[in-house]
Amino acid sequence: MAFKVNSKQLKRVDLVEVSGRVDSGSAPQFEAAIQKIIDDGRYRIVVDLTGVDYMSSAAFRVLISALKQVKKGTRRGNVHLAGVSPKLMQVFKLGGFDELFKFYDKQVDAVGSF
Repeated sequence: MAFKVNSKQLKRVDLVEVSGRVDSGSAPQFEAAIQKIIDDGRYRIVVDLTGVDYMSSAAFRVLISALKQVKKGTRRGNVHLAGVSPKLMQVFKLGGFDELFKFYDKQVDAVGSF
């Protein structure tokens, strides 16, 4: 499956929908989409990983970097993840990243959590 990233600004949160493989080749595009949201001064982000079948360490770095940026200083932002497959969840747990993020089964639940 080819990599795709799509972002849209909703009322209280920005939604980033990702599909395909997020590896060292596609991570810069993923990072650019999230960085644009942060640079625009918006710090509540939902990343929907429903269509993602593989994430490399580069993809995890993008998520962790985004989380640090939205929580920095007086910012009260967060990054919530939706649609993480059981296979990907195992990787989150192995890396200890399951403690850093809030996970939701459905995109609508993640968006509504803000």
